[in-house]
Amino acid sequence: MDSRKLARLCRDLADDKKAENLTILDVRKLTSVTDYFVMATATSEPHLRAIMDEITGRLREEHQLRPRAIDGVMPTQWIVLDYTDVIVHLMRSEIREHYALEDFWGDAPRLRGRRRSAALPGRN
Repeated sequence: MDSRKLARLCRDLADDKKAENLTILDVRKLTSVTDYFVMATATSEPHLRAIMDEITGRLREEHQLRPRAIDGVMPTQWIVLDYTDVIVHLMRSEIREHYALEDFWGDAPRLRGRRRSAALPGRN
């Protein structure tokens, strides 16, 4: 699966679990570490765990993909799923605001387009 498709799939899987403020940053021209960052906000620790389980479980079952690494153990407020070309950041809102990755990577274009969440106000 190409990295763009994987990034969108990770976003959609997070969306299935009602993650908030979903964003995909295209960092291909800014770093050689990865192609895309997917960022999603969870409302609680159980919500964070549910989003992580949805992404890792469905990618493993349906696409035979496993993260190269998972950083952040429970209890936590930030989990990173490293799929090499796509790095998924799952964060609680206060952590996301504090670290402001979208600002740090402000030169990165955002991928647009979403399934059902596109019409919801306040969602990127």
